[in-house]
Amino acid sequence: MKEYIVTGKKDTRSGFGDALTELGRKNPAVVALTADLMPSLKMDKFAAENPDRFIECGIAEANMVGVAAGLALTGKIPFIGSFAEFVTGRVYDQVRQEVAYGHTNVKIASSHAGITLGEDGATHQTMEDVALMRALPGMVVINACDYNQTKAATLAAAEYEGPVYLRFGRPSMPIFTPDEQTFEIGKAYVMNEGTDVTIVASGHMVWEAIQAAKALEEAGVSAEVINIATIKPLDEEAIIASAKKTGALVVAEEHNMAGGLGELIAGVLAANCPTPMEFINGKDLWGQSGTPAELLAAYGLDAAHIAEAAKKVISRK
Repeated sequence: MKEYIVTGKKDTRSGFGDALTELGRKNPAVVALTADLMPSLKMDKFAAENPDRFIECGIAEANMVGVAAGLALTGKIPFIGSFAEFVTGRVYDQVRQEVAYGHTNVKIASSHAGITLGEDGATHQTMEDVALMRALPGMVVINACDYNQTKAATLAAAEYEGPVYLRFGRPSMPIFTPDEQTFEIGKAYVMNEGTDVTIVASGHMVWEAIQAAKALEEAGVSAEVINIATIKPLDEEAIIASAKKTGALVVAEEHNMAGGLGELIAGVLAANCPTPMEFINGKDLWGQSGTPAELLAAYGLDAAHIAEAAKKVISRK
């Protein structure tokens, strides 16, 4: 089992904010917009250093999307930041018509995603955003696993020509990937080699998957862990190769069942390599108020439940 050293704990939204600040210093084409959520999106340093390239749109998310699309058409690289619920569900028509359909170079920075938003409760705990965004033709969907990878993914998004959806969260989570790394859009990252079962995870669930693999190793089970930091385009070759090797697969995601990573991978394997699968997700439920740790356990989105699912799917080989 590969050993991962935790170098600290930090929220993934800060990885976005620090990358945005770096981009502001390096690339004069980068501009930033938010809808009354500058501190929450960690955009305050960019705004302070680049007041002429920062636009506070107020609580008018639909207008923000339109402004960003117009800026992109003039050669700018706009990053729009808001809570995941507000920048997907509230403005889906604008994102569809003005960003995705025109393939405009807008980067959608989506914070406070998933059940780990915690105490804010169900109205803000977006568990359907990945389904909404990946349904749009040409939209890249990224859900990085920690602060360092989120920072690298944001830098990569600025270099990509076209719309990108970046998903990140509020709670402080372990930092376990390299500080100076290069993010490749569309690439799956094998976090641990294994032979008995494959655990595919995204975002905050990657760390839980690694912990599950450790527990499984103690029980004599060799688990391969794959980090799907880019949900769309999906690295299908990596998934198929691992499924053929292990013959059993678990998908863990901080997202509801419908339209998520699990259904996406199930479709890929059904067409290429039918494989027994188990799914760790938010099922078809709304969130509720609680601490991130309490909610992950309550909804079965933790290492213990992933390990249990791995043992179950192995029995189905």
